[in-house]
Amino acid sequence: MAKGNKEKRRKDVIEVLNKARAMELQAIHQYMNQHYNLDDMDYGELAANIKLIAIDEMRHAEMFAERIKELGGEPTTESASGVEKAQKIEAVFPFDAKLEDDTVDIYNQFLLVCRENGDSISEKLFEVIIDEEQEHFNYFDNVGNHIEKLGPAYLSRIAGTPADTGSSARGFVAAKAGQ
Repeated sequence: MAKGNKEKRRKDVIEVLNKARAMELQAIHQYMNQHYNLDDMDYGELAANIKLIAIDEMRHAEMFAERIKELGGEPTTESASGVEKAQKIEAVFPFDAKLEDDTVDIYNQFLLVCRENGDSISEKLFEVIIDEEQEHFNYFDNVGNHIEKLGPAYLSRIAGTPADTGSSARGFVAAKAGQ
C-alpha cells in the first residue's frame, strides 16, 4: 500500500474517480449523439441499443459521483473530451469499440490506484463498471464486424426497426408519478 497520509491517499483516489466520471460524461454525450443520428437514419434497433448503453454510462457517472462525495470530494461536471459528430454508420461501431476498449484499459489502471491507496470500495466499483464496459465493447465490436463483413445486407435488415427503448428509460417525472 502507498505510504503517506490518509488525506493524500484519499485525494489520489478522488482524482481517478473524477477522471473516470469525466470519461463517462463524454461517453454519454457521444452515444446520445449517435443514438439521435442512427434514429434519423432509420436504424432503430441500433439507435435503441446505443441509447441503453448511454443510460448505463449515466448510471456509471452517478456511481462515481456518489463515491466521490462519500470520500469528501466534488464530482466533476466536465466531459473528458468533445463529441465526434456526423459519423457515418460504418465508423460509429469501430469508434465506440475503441472507446470502450480504451476505457477498460484505463479503468484497470485506475483500479490499481485505488488498490495501492487502500480503497477497496472504489476498487470494487471499478471492477463492476469494467465488466459492464466490456459488455459494451463486445456489442460494439460485434456490430462493427457485421457491418464490415455484411455491409448493406446487414444494414437493410435493421432499417426500419423501432428505436423505442420501452419503460426501462423512465426519468424523474415518471418516477414521481409512479409510472
